[in-house]
Amino acid sequence: MGTLALAAKITHVPSMYLSELEGENKGCRQAAIDGHYEIDRRCRELGVDTIVVFDTHWLVNGGYHINCAPHFEGIYTSNELPHFIKNMPYDYDGNPELGELIAEVANEMGVHTRAHSDTSLGPEYGTLVPMRYMNADKHYKVVCISSLLMVHTLEDSAKFGLAVRKAIEEKYDGTVAVFASGSLSHRFADNGSGSEFFHKIWDPFLGSVDEHVVRLWEEGKWSEFCGMLPMYAEKCYGEGMMHDTAMLMGLVGWNKYHGKVDVVTPMFASSGTGQINAIFPVEPIEYSEVADAINQQFNKALA
Repeated sequence: MGTLALAAKITHVPSMYLSELEGENKGCRQAAIDGHYEIDRRCRELGVDTIVVFDTHWLVNGGYHINCAPHFEGIYTSNELPHFIKNMPYDYDGNPELGELIAEVANEMGVHTRAHSDTSLGPEYGTLVPMRYMNADKHYKVVCISSLLMVHTLEDSAKFGLAVRKAIEEKYDGTVAVFASGSLSHRFADNGSGSEFFHKIWDPFLGSVDEHVVRLWEEGKWSEFCGMLPMYAEKCYGEGMMHDTAMLMGLVGWNKYHGKVDVVTPMFASSGTGQINAIFPVEPIEYSEVADAINQQFNKALA
């Protein structure tokens, strides 16, 4: 019924907002902002009506959660970095129908999920920063999904991503883009060294692994990447333990995926972390084949 038109791994670094403001950092993240503009352009060409964001700044301590309120409006200040993002207005429409359908399918697939359509809960900046550059005119409806998951497995997150795909294609009448909003490596600079590392990765090892990962994506070596994802998330301080990336990989086909990533904004460093904007071309999948591949990898890992 519905169409998954575009999938991407995107940055949401708060210095993008800082980059707009007058001062010494004005323009510092223009390349990342331009990458968001380009992803928006492609979404509009594809007729996208709703953007689903796997948000690594929405922390939950149990279950999978979907914020699908009918409307989001307010003024946002980051509780983590209030000197970077403060008093930022937002105003977007939600999509309760799609959020409820995703929860329905995820629960059918054994991933315990709740959709929240009657809620005062607002989006976090993993959603708000990209929407600032892609959705200022409220062209898209927005659905937020928690991806800072404290007691969850990457296996379940991969299955959840597959459920999102299934809900879109089998139950939703519309066209959707899905973004994994989170970093590559995510080791923040130590307190007091933020200025020194504003444009630097925290450690050369982390940068080397990030570069290797991006090469795998560009070459379409998905069995290798999915195999290393749990260790990558652990050893390279993955943002939200990279649950957003596991969801994204489940969405596009896990290690059965054949696409080669289109890097829109080349990898860059921000406050010690590794960042990128990259589009994962959407290909047809067999749901049962992808589910079996996810089960096989993680059952093998447990053995």
